[in-house]
Amino acid sequence: MSIRDKFYPWANTLSRRSSVRMATLFGLGNLPAPGTWGSAVGVLLYPLFFGGLGMPAYVLFCLMLAYAAVGICDAAERHLQMKDPGMINLDEFAAMPFCFFSLFGHSYGGIGLLAGFALFRFFDIKKPLFIYRMQSLEGGLGCVADDIAAALTTAACLNVLSWFFPSVF
Repeated sequence: MSIRDKFYPWANTLSRRSSVRMATLFGLGNLPAPGTWGSAVGVLLYPLFFGGLGMPAYVLFCLMLAYAAVGICDAAERHLQMKDPGMINLDEFAAMPFCFFSLFGHSYGGIGLLAGFALFRFFDIKKPLFIYRMQSLEGGLGCVADDIAAALTTAACLNVLSWFFPSVF
C-alpha cells in the first residue's frame, strides 16, 4: 500500500482540472518565478489568518494546510506526469506559515515578514542542509516536505534574530 493510499486517498478523486488549478494557485504557477508568487501569497496567510492564533491552533492549522497541500500536489503531479514541476506553487504557499512559528510568543511585523520571505526563498532555492533530500520522498509528500523543511529552517533563523533584535522583528 502506497503512502497516497494510506494517508490521503481522497486525492485520487481529484480531477486533472481541479488538482492542477489548486496546485498552481489558480494560474499563479503559470507566471514567471512561480515559487516566488506562491511564497508571496503565502506570506499573506500569517497576518490574515495565523497572527492572532495561540500556538496549539497555529500548529493545527499549519498541519491541516500541509496535509491538504500534499494530497493536492500529489494529484496534480500524477495528472501532469511530472515530479514537483515548477508550476506547482501550492507547496510554497502552504509552507509559508511554518516560517513564522515563534518559540518566544513573538508576533512578526513587516520587517519580520520580509525577512521570513527572503530567508524562505533562499532556503527553498538553494536547498542546503537536509532540505534537498526531502524532495526524494514519494509523490506530493516530497513536493511539500522540502518547502516545509525550508520554512522550519527559516523559523529557526527568525527566532534567533528576534531573540537578539526583538525591537526590529
